[in-house]
Amino acid sequence: MRRRQFIAALTSVAAWPLTAPGQAMARPVIGFIHPGSPEAAARYVAAFRKSLNEAGYVEGQNVTVEYHWLNGQYDGLPALIADLARRQVAVIATPGSARIAQAAKAATATIPIVFGASDDPVRLGLVASLDRPRGNATGINYFQTEVAGKRLRLLHDLIPKAVRIAVLINPETGPTAETTLRELQDVSPEMGLKIQVFKAATIGEIDGAFANIAGEHADALFVVPDIFYATRAVQFGVLTARNKIPAGYWNRDIVAAGGLMSYGTDVADMFAQVGQYTGSILKGAKPADLPVVQSTKFEFVINVQTARALDIEVPSGLLAIADEVIE
Repeated sequence: MRRRQFIAALTSVAAWPLTAPGQAMARPVIGFIHPGSPEAAARYVAAFRKSLNEAGYVEGQNVTVEYHWLNGQYDGLPALIADLARRQVAVIATPGSARIAQAAKAATATIPIVFGASDDPVRLGLVASLDRPRGNATGINYFQTEVAGKRLRLLHDLIPKAVRIAVLINPETGPTAETTLRELQDVSPEMGLKIQVFKAATIGEIDGAFANIAGEHADALFVVPDIFYATRAVQFGVLTARNKIPAGYWNRDIVAAGGLMSYGTDVADMFAQVGQYTGSILKGAKPADLPVVQSTKFEFVINVQTARALDIEVPSGLLAIADEVIE
C-alpha cells in the first residue's frame, strides 16, 4: 500500500510544470479590447506590441495577450468584461475607446485598466485627476474632440469656397460625438460656415447618409471620429469619389485609402503609450501612481491624388505644413 502511494506521489510530482527558479507558473494575461477590427488596427497593434517588448514582455513567452475585437458592436461588451473580471486578468487594455474603459471601470475596482480616451478622463469618471488617478485606471488622453475646430479650419483652408459643411456622426459613439459637435457649432459661425448633421451607425446607413448629403449639395464633409468609421475606409473612399465630396477625417489611414485630408492625434503613438503603461503595471507599478499622459504628437495628412480627382488645387502653404503628402 505504501509502495503504491509512493509511486503515485512520484507520478504527481512528474506532472508538475518545469519552471526555472523564480519563474511564474502561469503567464500574466492582458485583456485587450478594441471597438474596431484587427485589419483596421494592425499598424496600431504593432506599436502596442513594440512597447510591450521594450518593457520586457513578449507574447507567447512571458505574457499572454487576449485580443477582443468588437467590430463596432457593443452588445457583447458587458459579458466580455465580466468574464475578464471573473478570471482576474493582470491588466485590461482599452486603447481607443472611453466607452469600453468606462464599462471595465464599472465591472472591477481592482484589475488595472489602461485606457486610450479621446475625451476628458476626469469628466468621464475614469480618474480622479490627471496627475493622480487614484483608482485602478490610468492611460492616455489623446485629444480627438479638442482639435475638431482646427480640423474644420484646415478643411476650409483646403476648400476656401466651401460654405455648406455636412457633418457625419455615429450616434452610437456617445459623449465623444456630442462634444465634437458642440465644438463645431461653436467655431463654424466665425468661419462663415453652415453645418448640417447627418447620422449613420451601420454600413447601410452610411450609404443612405451619403445619398442625403449629395441631395443637400454639401460643399464638403466633416467626419466625426469613430472607430466603426475607421473600419469603413474603403467605403468612404468609394462614396466620396462617386459623389465628388471632399471629406476631412481624423485618421491618416482613411486618407491613405482615398480620403482627402486628416488632422488628429498620432494614433499609433497612443497605442504605444498604452503598451508602455501596460508593461509598467506588469512590472509592479500601480495605476494610481501613473499620471494620465496627454498626447503631444499630431499629424496633418493630405492625399493629393484625391485632390486632383476632385479638381482641388492644394495651396502650397498647406503642402508645406503637412506631415505627410500621399501621392
